[in-house]
Amino acid sequence: MKYCDLHCHSCYSDGTLTPAELIRLAEKKGLGALALTDHNTANGLPEFMAAGRDSTVIPVPGCEFTTDHNGRELHIVGLFFEERYWPEIEDYVELAHIAKHNANLRLMAALQQGGYDVHYEEAAALTDAVEFNRAHVARLLFAKGYVSSVTEAFQTILKEGAGYYTPPRRLPSIGTIRFIKQYGAVAVFAHPFLNMNEEELLDFLPRAKEAGLDAMETRYTEYNAETTRKAEELAARFGLKQSGGSDFHGAAKPLIDLGTGWGGLKVPFSFYEDLKP
Repeated sequence: MKYCDLHCHSCYSDGTLTPAELIRLAEKKGLGALALTDHNTANGLPEFMAAGRDSTVIPVPGCEFTTDHNGRELHIVGLFFEERYWPEIEDYVELAHIAKHNANLRLMAALQQGGYDVHYEEAAALTDAVEFNRAHVARLLFAKGYVSSVTEAFQTILKEGAGYYTPPRRLPSIGTIRFIKQYGAVAVFAHPFLNMNEEELLDFLPRAKEAGLDAMETRYTEYNAETTRKAEELAARFGLKQSGGSDFHGAAKPLIDLGTGWGGLKVPFSFYEDLKP
């Protein structure tokens, strides 16, 4: 049986591999299709699509948008963006990048005031993205010996409410779904059970569906069998297609492998076929 991975990240957001390296790794894994879904940017797509042109892996151009719905951070993935619309993605997220930049300045200033010898330029050097995020700051704190792991940094110093990190203003979830549909792409709700409980999903999904949501991830690295079953039931209830992916980040999340997540993930190639416009 052939499989795919419709959710992964490159060095253009918070992953560590280049888009071309992702294609080559997907070839080794025997995947039939791979989607590049970097956070709030399409900048890695030219390299990704070029690398996939003569590959056994079908490259899917995408983007994962960080959004907000009633104070809750939700991730909405757009898949199958046509090349002519990639600049529209950058225009759409421009205000989000400005907000992220300002949030990063506040974070680094707060860390310095707290006695941590870390600087904006050091974190920025860890990524090819327009702006770095907490993952890069966590790697910096780990490299300088302030924490014993990247995970510890997230659970302590960089945790919301710890006094250092305040999240930036995010794009609207419903508006982002409409944006994705405006340009003929496929709108997918990423890892919904990481962000909402079942009651909250029952409130959000009808609104999202009305705005044009096409699918939700029912297969995901952090889902167990029960969560997958619930996700499948919700997708069927609201007439949504199924998607799935590892959320691979390379060395930034070393326990997650491309295509298989923690080892047991399997996203059927039929998901790609059903989602393709």
